[in-house]
Amino acid sequence: MGFADFASNVGITMLNNWLETRSYIVGYGPSQADAQSFKAIKEAPDSKKFPNAARWYKHISTYESEFSSLPGDPSKAYTTYGPEKTETTLNPAKAPADEGVEDDEDVDLFGSDDEEEDAAAEKLKNERLEEYKKKKAGKTKPAAKSIVTLDVKPWDDETDMKQLEENTRGIEQDGLVWGGSKLVAVGFGIKKLQINLVIEDEKVSLDDLQEKIAEDEDHVQSTDVVAMQKL
Repeated sequence: MGFADFASNVGITMLNNWLETRSYIVGYGPSQADAQSFKAIKEAPDSKKFPNAARWYKHISTYESEFSSLPGDPSKAYTTYGPEKTETTLNPAKAPADEGVEDDEDVDLFGSDDEEEDAAAEKLKNERLEEYKKKKAGKTKPAAKSIVTLDVKPWDDETDMKQLEENTRGIEQDGLVWGGSKLVAVGFGIKKLQINLVIEDEKVSLDDLQEKIAEDEDHVQSTDVVAMQKL
């Protein structure tokens, strides 16, 4: 069946429910499914009514400049993704007993704009939202990480490269993990340190890290990012 029109509360509600246990529309990373769904939404979902959709929308917006390069088929409409069938209304006080799933246009998890919710339904909605918040508070979404290869260049062939590497690795920061390294010949007897590292994108700024490395003025002439790839 797929998602309904995101211009309606029904469509955003379906998206919100779909993302309750997912970080992306499909798979474990951003794809054309996320890009096409994001484009179909005219404005950011209300974080109070649709916390999952709002969280996803904010995250995917950081990839907006990369949409064209994301994996997947950009020609597929966003309505081809999502649940195979809709869930029943979240308001059992108004749901007929022993009745099957309604059509997309009739599904309304938070109450229709044209229909005033009664006190019991409002209470039920608030209780379930509180339960969701408590459940969500115990979860942590996977942090976005990148693997980086960095060149650290010395002043000359007399620079103590062992000390240079020790000083570099001595920089400790939450979200930073140093990896393997090697010395690479530059010329005229000079070698540079080429070192790998893994960073959490939200916690570590490469510019700031390079500045910290450059503070070792006795050994470091400059640094360059050789390669960077998201994990």
